[in-house]
Amino acid sequence: MTVSLGNQDRPADLEAAILYLKREKGAVILAHFYQESEVQELADIVGDSLALARAAQENDCKMIVFCGVHFMAETAAILNPGIPVVVPDMDAGCSLADGCPPEEFKAFVADHPGAKVLTYINASAGVKAMSDLICTSSNAVKMVEHFEGEKLIFAPDRHLARWVAKETGRDDLIVWQGSCIVHELFSAKGLAKLRAQHPDAEVLAHPECDQAVLDQADFIASTTGIISRAVASPDRPSIIATEDGVFHSIMKQAPGKVLYQAPGMDESCVCNRCPYMRLNTLEKLYDCLASEGPCVTVPEELAKQALLPIEKMLALS
Repeated sequence: MTVSLGNQDRPADLEAAILYLKREKGAVILAHFYQESEVQELADIVGDSLALARAAQENDCKMIVFCGVHFMAETAAILNPGIPVVVPDMDAGCSLADGCPPEEFKAFVADHPGAKVLTYINASAGVKAMSDLICTSSNAVKMVEHFEGEKLIFAPDRHLARWVAKETGRDDLIVWQGSCIVHELFSAKGLAKLRAQHPDAEVLAHPECDQAVLDQADFIASTTGIISRAVASPDRPSIIATEDGVFHSIMKQAPGKVLYQAPGMDESCVCNRCPYMRLNTLEKLYDCLASEGPCVTVPEELAKQALLPIEKMLALS
């Protein structure tokens, strides 16, 4: 049985059809923790940016289907030349990557001669190619410590940079002033109210959050770190200050866990979902497997330049 959606006919049982196409085409599905639950359930590997970068490097497949955002698919393409990388929706971008255009970043770097460049993985291939090293929120502190005593540019997230500076004692970082539209919109005032209502709950926050939110956190970590912390204390409620896609992984591992979403600026949970991540639906996942597109590509020379700092990060992690 098929159902007609616009000009596209799709099987009624999309999950089964996706799994069939994946096997037939020798594809591997990589999904970020911020994807819809049904997308995570069909993925071969679910992880954060660091885990997915490693998975992309280590995979053995004929095609990579990347359910995340564009810079992640670019990273997979850079690490796997010759293997097509397809995405459910080419418009799934990232405010951090989009807010740091390569030409503008090139001028920024030129304004600071002699500085090394450490770039958060949430950046375009063009910006990665100008970098000495890449980092994720999981290893940002370690990567900054790699440049001890050196003049250092950190891009593109100012909130992560501020947290890393505090953790490392580096108050001299040269910071590109970008931010994540999801993490920046958590409400410190709303979080304080929620904490008062649930005084036994532990606040777990991502370092991309504003300082006023981090000041109230009991534990600050990457997406994987937040999930691991929540699962490790199944009997203690957690207030989560990151994208609520992580709830799926936490509840799978700790079914009885009580979770509360940190509120947004309007004290609702609407802003806590990344609009770009949520563009990837089951319907679009089926379509990209069926058509083997859209395909994310990186020009060969640019890919070679961007590969060096990515591989260096993976070696140091």
